[in-house]
Amino acid sequence: MVRPSGDQYEIAAAGYTAVVTEGGAALRTLTHHGRDLVDGFGEDEMSTGCRGQLLMPWPNRIRDGRYSFGGREHQLGLTDPGHHNASHGLARWASWTVEEHTGTTVSLVHRVLAQSGYPWALDLHVLYDLSADGLVVTQTATNLSPEPAPYASGAHPYLRVGDGIEDLELTLPARTRVLVDDRLLPTGTEPVSGEHDFTAGRRIGDLRLDTAFGDVEHVDGRATVTLRDPATSRGVVLWLDEHHHWLQVFTPPADGPRPGIAVEPMTAPADAFNSGTDLVTLAPAGTPGDELSVSWGIHALQPED
Repeated sequence: MVRPSGDQYEIAAAGYTAVVTEGGAALRTLTHHGRDLVDGFGEDEMSTGCRGQLLMPWPNRIRDGRYSFGGREHQLGLTDPGHHNASHGLARWASWTVEEHTGTTVSLVHRVLAQSGYPWALDLHVLYDLSADGLVVTQTATNLSPEPAPYASGAHPYLRVGDGIEDLELTLPARTRVLVDDRLLPTGTEPVSGEHDFTAGRRIGDLRLDTAFGDVEHVDGRATVTLRDPATSRGVVLWLDEHHHWLQVFTPPADGPRPGIAVEPMTAPADAFNSGTDLVTLAPAGTPGDELSVSWGIHALQPED
């Protein structure tokens, strides 16, 4: 019998434990001294709501699955049929191969071959590394094709502190939010204000978000997102490196259980294959610029922090 997400790879260090799956190289669980830091999914379940998945070679949506690159038109499959878009890349349901698995690290690889809508071959690599500093995730893409390839990346962890998000305080170092149409595609940006301003920390309450934030502020090469319980000062921190200029925040509907909130680091916003905003062009194979590595991580926030 094969589990829905395939083989399971556990790593542990300094009170942290994580499980990564063969399917999508997804982060299924992450705990610190038994306390959940992400809202993942069960060993005998498939990921729902993109929980823990990696979004490569693009995050978020591409309008109608169509874009132009290198003087050619391309048509991707509509993996978000409800909004008639291509969504979240080509690797999140694929079987990834373990490259190395130690007590504290696991690295997996997946080769994306040229296909309809994305006629380039890429090697994708992810390294999950646990230490006393928490979890560090490094995502790498290498162009194997003789032509330049468009690329962006993202990830889809759901942060968790306790059993509900309503009374938690979210802090986001983002100064703008993306305005969208009814297909959740960008129409512009505006400065954050009111209930969308999390720069100084804000209670989530019953707020419903499926919102991208930009103009993310990095300090010494890192931007930091905090989800915290003001009653106990316990929480979880998500950090992202300087390649990540965007954050997508998604809250489950308020009419059901809401144990976690998705905070998605992204190198580019939705529809970047059309807008070109922060889109990376990987150079032809074997030339400078044919590879991109980005990192993000999660660690526990303790009361003494």
